[in-house]
Amino acid sequence: MNIIIRFATENDLGAILEINNYEILHSTVNYDYNPKTLEFQKNWFREKTENGFPIIVVSVDQEVLGFATFGIFRAKPAYQFTIEHSIYLHHMARGKGLGKQLMRELIRIAKQDGYHLMVGGIDSNNLDSLEFHKRLGFQEIGRFKEVGRKFDKWLDLIFVQLPLAKAYF
Repeated sequence: MNIIIRFATENDLGAILEINNYEILHSTVNYDYNPKTLEFQKNWFREKTENGFPIIVVSVDQEVLGFATFGIFRAKPAYQFTIEHSIYLHHMARGKGLGKQLMRELIRIAKQDGYHLMVGGIDSNNLDSLEFHKRLGFQEIGRFKEVGRKFDKWLDLIFVQLPLAKAYF
């Protein structure tokens, strides 16, 4: 098995789109309702790239099975050293250690780029993701009750954070 973590290219957008749309349609991992188009994903890719934010993928035997990125937390200048991340794995690729490798690389890039704090939002039903983040050193810092609604249910959102100076891998 050949595992590679690398920066995404436009050639990866089909796989990224498939992973993203699966979560939109089948889970509360992503709070969107409607599947995205390839054109949307291309615009997302260009915007991230133009703003200097990484998109990395993990591939196994040349098949993209996950991606991770980060971007601005909030658009005001005082937040410039805090980023919010996203990580998605193909639903059949979870529990194999790929997410940990992907997140470690994303954290390494964030530290290298001079960021201070990485935050993330996790649906409260996604306990596997919460535990995954805690194993990487993230701490739960707050819960927002019923801030989302999907599949006719109110959703609670958990925020986690990782001070990047304390992330040692």
